[in-house]
Amino acid sequence: MGTKGLRRTLIGTVTSDKMDKTVVVLVTRRFKHPIYGKYIQRHKKYMAHDPKNECKLGDRVMIEESRPLSRRKRWVVKTIVERAV
Repeated sequence: MGTKGLRRTLIGTVTSDKMDKTVVVLVTRRFKHPIYGKYIQRHKKYMAHDPKNECKLGDRVMIEESRPLSRRKRWVVKTIVERAV
């Protein structure tokens, strides 16, 4: 068996839309430190494919894992959760 059809999704904020059909999404995750119990934030940037160039700077988007589209691009913008004001 495998994990066929189960693709990871993440929600983050668009930090760059300067490239053609590509956006940079900053995903922030909060977790409790295993020893000290304090909540910590960690950030990671993902390059995501935006086929219609509809994402703008500051938008909250849901990205989904996909096949490799380029050297650094392995995610696709699924939906725009919230538009930037």
